[in-house]
Parts: sequence; structure tokens; C-alpha cells
Amino acid sequence: MRDTPKRSMTWWAVLLALPLFFGTAISQDDAAPATEAAVEAEAEEGPIDEYLELLEEYGAEYAPAFDFFATSMLWTVIAAAMVFIMHLGFATLEAGLTQSKNTVNILFKNVWIISIGLLTYAAMGFNTHYPGGHEDWNGWIKFGGPIGDLNGPDDDGVLGQSWGYAGLDLAMTGFGDFIFQAMFAATAATIVSGAVAERIKLTSFMVFSLILVAVGYTVAGSWHWGEGFLNRLSDGDLPFYDFAGSTVVHGFGGAAALACVIILGPRRGKYTKDGIKPIVGHSLPLAAIGVLLLWFGWFGFNGGSVLSADPGPLGLVFTTTALAAAAGAVASIAVSAILLKKPDLSMALNGILAGLVSITAGADAVGPWQAVLMGTVGGVIVVFAILFFDKIKIDDPVGAISVHGVCGIWGTLAVGLPFLNGGNEEISFVSQVIGVVAVYAFAFVFSFVLFYAIKLIMGVRVSEEEEHEGLDVAEHGAPAYHIV
Repeated sequence: MRDTPKRSMTWWAVLLALPLFFGTAISQDDAAPATEAAVEAEAEEGPIDEYLELLEEYGAEYAPAFDFFATSMLWTVIAAAMVFIMHLGFATLEAGLTQSKNTVNILFKNVWIISIGLLTYAAMGFNTHYPGGHEDWNGWIKFGGPIGDLNGPDDDGVLGQSWGYAGLDLAMTGFGDFIFQAMFAATAATIVSGAVAERIKLTSFMVFSLILVAVGYTVAGSWHWGEGFLNRLSDGDLPFYDFAGSTVVHGFGGAAALACVIILGPRRGKYTKDGIKPIVGHSLPLAAIGVLLLWFGWFGFNGGSVLSADPGPLGLVFTTTALAAAAGAVASIAVSAILLKKPDLSMALNGILAGLVSITAGADAVGPWQAVLMGTVGGVIVVFAILFFDKIKIDDPVGAISVHGVCGIWGTLAVGLPFLNGGNEEISFVSQVIGVVAVYAFAFVFSFVLFYAIKLIMGVRVSEEEEHEGLDVAEHGAPAYHIV
């Protein structure tokens, strides 16, 4: 085994300095330490004290509201923790479906994504993603600053740690809102990580993922969840409907991944003059664990998007999420068995994810059997999509473009179909099409331009020797496994 090649430290210095840039916008007031009097005041006045004051002023009718708020806030942070577990699922799925010589590299990328994603989301992402005192340009773009004291008083002097933050429809504190949404933020870059695995330069990916999460994802998401132009379609009468993000989370990541793969090219030896040469993943048990962790986390992903512990929609969302995933698995198993002559585990795993992505846009708007139909179609689509991208030499080691990109389109459009949404006149198929086209086009163009610029400046692909040796040794100087 040869020594790890020496690399210039310039890009590492620049990369590690980038997060500091996002923090420079913090005002002197935000950065200043709390005074002793403020600390004492905060210790004296807490949410329980506020609750007692409300009871004294308005009477015992506030007691059920407080109980509901407290339960909802507890569910929100549990859901956030479940979404966090999804990043472990993505990491093990990606590692399992790729070669063992790249395992450390894949795990490292996933550690980086969630870590930098949380920091940049606090530094600018949250206030870019959602309304919050920053003017936008006709609903298209705005950039917010860092979060401050999200438990501080609002304009009416009501503490944000109570239902005064956003009422009982959004039954959580300001910090509860932030941490739940922050766990979503890195998902788009995680999707890209799987698609470009086994041949991308580490530092180039780290720069790309930082900017994608901090800017690209939050701007596109603000069009829908930040009262941007997708929320204003038809003067707000028929806005774009995407409950938990089939398009603005998963579709965005899938379109970004496609742009990067086109620039990066396939792994060496994948497509030969004799046809497609399979590059087999090293651990299907790891991949299966990853998908089942993702399925578990998706209950938090979709269930937490109810934004309260309202029992009606919460139970429905859990049910539709579970049924769509199961239907996607069964459909992909059947179709892949017919096409490939034998049941394929990797297709079954991607079928589960296809069903989950397909239901994410409408988990609260369809019934159980509509969810089964949506998941079934997603499970069929994903098999054909994976085979199609292989045929046109788009090398995606984990099927991320097919699962998140293609099934994201289906799930978003499906919720606009009257026979699936129960004839809900508040959901417009035309608005769904506009939303899909806008988000996918933006994600693709933004990612293509950004990734191509990184290619010109830093390069995006490792050498043929490094790819053959494996990125664990070439990029990190250590293999994942030491088998004696």
C-alpha cells in the first residue's frame, strides 16, 4: 500500500473558514453576553410562571391549551430526533451499496453534511427558509440573517416559549421550530452524496454541500414554506401543495444530484463496450439497516410536519406513510422479479424509499388506499427509472436520482389528482405542475453552475489511480475494515 499523497492545505483552510463567514452577520446585540440582571430575570420567569399568569388572568380554560401545547412541543423534538436518525440511515445505505474501499469516505461525508448543515441553517438558513422580518423580491428570493433568541418576546410581548410564538396551529416554541426544520436541511446534500459516491474529491464535495444547503435549498424552500411565489399562486386561492417535501426536499436533492452526476461522469469501468458492468455494493445488510432506519425516521419526517400533536392528522399521516412504503416495496419486488428474473433486494429497498417519497407531498391529504396506490406506482416507477438511467450512462450508485428525483415528481403531481385527493378543490393540479417545474429547474441549474464552477477552480474528480485504490486510503489515509 503506497503512502497517502500530500495534498495542498489551501482548500482545507478556505473550507474550514467558510462557516465563519456566515456568522459575521450576527449583530453586536446578539453577540453580547447576557447581563447579570437578564440572567436573573430569565431564571425567575419561565414557561410555568407564564402559564400561571395566564390562568390567573383568563381562567382555567387555558389549562387544556397549555397541555396540548406541551404535548405538541414534546412530539416536535421527538420527531426532530427521528429525522436526525435518518442521516444514519442515509450513511449506512450509501455505504452498503458501494464498495468497501470507499466506506470511510462516505461516512465522513455524511458526518460533514449534518454538522455543517446545522451550523449554516442557524447562521442564515432558517431566516431565509421561513418568513421572519426579511423582505423578499416578489416572492422569489430573500436572504435572512442568523437566529437570535427564539424564546424572546414577540411584538405583543408574549414569550415565544409559549403558544404566543405562532398559536396552537404551530404548537411549538421558536427553538422547537428551528431544530425540527434544521434536521431537514441537510437532506438535499445527503441525496447528492449517494449519487456522486466513489469518485468525487472530498474537499470539492464539502464546498458544494455547504453552499447547496445554506443557499440553494433554503431559497427554493422559501418559495413554498416561506410565503414565496408558490404560496401565492392564483392569489393564494390554490397554492402549491407539498405537505412534507416530495419536491422541495427530495425533488430538490434529486435534481441537484442529476446535475452533479452529468458533470462528474460515471465510475471507471461501469460502462464498457461490452455493456454495463455491475459494481456490486459490499454490504447488503448495511443497506437494509439503512433503509429500515429511514423508514422509522420518516414517521418523524412526515409526522412532525403536522406541526402539532393534533391526533386526527397525526394518526392519518403515520398510516399513509407506512402503507405507501409497504406498497412501494411489494411493487418493486414484483416488477424487479419479472424484469431481472430473480427478486432483487436492492430494488426492494429502493421500493420502500420510493413509496415514502411518493407519499410525502400528500400524507395528510389522502386516504389509506390512495396512499397504497401512490406507493405502488412509486415502487414500479423506481425500478424502470434505475434501469433507464443506467441505460443512458447516468451512474448513480444508490439510485438516489430515481428514488428522490423521479418519485418526487410522481408524489407531488399525484396529490393534485382528484381521484387521489378525494376531490379536494383546494389542491390544483396546475399549481402542482408549476411547483415541480420551478423547483426542479432551479435545483438543476443552481447545482450545475455551482458544481461546474468548483470543477474549474478545484477539480471535482479524483485521479484514476485514487479511484482504483479507493477513497478511504487516497482521501483519508485509512481503510474502513482491517480484516486479519
